[in-house]
Amino acid sequence: MSEFAQRALAQRVKAVPPSGIRRFFDIAAQMEDVISLGVGEPDFDTPNHITEAAIASLRAGRTHYTSNYGTPELRTAIAEKLMERSGVRYDPGSEIIVTIGASEAVDLAIRGTIDPGDRLILPEPSYVAYLPAVIFAGGDVRTISTSASDGWRLDTAAVAAAAPGAKALFLGYPSNPTGATLDEATRSELARIAVAHDLLVISDEIYDRLVYEGPEHRAISAYPGMKERTILVGGFSKSYAMTGWRIGYLCAPAEIIAGLVKIHQYAIMSAPTPSQDAALEALRNGEPALEEMRAAYARRRRIVLDGLEALDLPTGAPNGAFYAFPDISSLGIGDEEFAERLLKDERVAVVPGSAFGAGGRGHVRICYAVSEEKLREALVRIGRFVASLDRKSTRLNSSHMSESRMPSSA
Repeated sequence: MSEFAQRALAQRVKAVPPSGIRRFFDIAAQMEDVISLGVGEPDFDTPNHITEAAIASLRAGRTHYTSNYGTPELRTAIAEKLMERSGVRYDPGSEIIVTIGASEAVDLAIRGTIDPGDRLILPEPSYVAYLPAVIFAGGDVRTISTSASDGWRLDTAAVAAAAPGAKALFLGYPSNPTGATLDEATRSELARIAVAHDLLVISDEIYDRLVYEGPEHRAISAYPGMKERTILVGGFSKSYAMTGWRIGYLCAPAEIIAGLVKIHQYAIMSAPTPSQDAALEALRNGEPALEEMRAAYARRRRIVLDGLEALDLPTGAPNGAFYAFPDISSLGIGDEEFAERLLKDERVAVVPGSAFGAGGRGHVRICYAVSEEKLREALVRIGRFVASLDRKSTRLNSSHMSESRMPSSA
């Protein structure tokens, strides 16, 4: 970096590395015959009726700004869906902002509430954008480690121990990268802790519709005492295959929304109107397509979990989102080297677990939002790569043992 660039860039920007996800995506894009299990994006196209709604919006001349908060129709539909699915009531007029994807909603939530020196509790491993958002705001992070050995269970006692002196708790469940979900008892206890310690809770629930076994997801703001202290983040990218539409939302008490919308109106103005109209169609008529995609992800999940189990790579049995996060530490190489060599040797792209924080080291993230055919072929290639590592390890161990048995020259 040039001396001028060093002076020009803020220290908090220089302190944050580039996204580990995008780095491997960019490398894989330049190679042939690569099966990418790296980027968390549905392989399905947006359902046709949703696309047609956007086309109709454009043809009707709906190409102008909307309210900073979003269209009244979409905000009403979001409120109705949250009431229907979680039993939590939001006022569409004052408690919802439509955003440029859930990513902007996360940024708004953190930038609008975290001052320099404020401490935020963050379970780890966690999505790559959470920690940088806190750093950009000047906040401090207290991480809570989770492990595949107990299914990535969030230790509520550890959260309670970290709560004194903290301002906020960040939850990202179902989890990217681990696929973990929170059971009813854990959510209830987290709500109790948040109330007892007067914590703000920021909850990214973008994968709320992608849960495969047990009860369906329920918004954390639906628990007693939680709506008034929760900023709820959601969106359409994952459940409705709308990643490129960049449409999401956040819900919070009216007084908090009134503050957060100031950032949104100065930085963004409003989400694209045709995207908002497409999202409205998704909420009104997208359930059959969503269920069809979720059923496909459930089948793919089973393929991946069975394949990784056969390779003796434990995952912690992910139950949500569309990720597995296998432990590769027994193979004798780090997660960065594993991902680089797997891409080079077998043309399979995965993301090193260390991209998701220190708690992700020794793991890699596998996204199973690709076809069953590609998943099966990827598992064959991964198996071949793992076997090559085992053979090399065996040769090295045999060589070491042979040397140790040689008579001393002394």
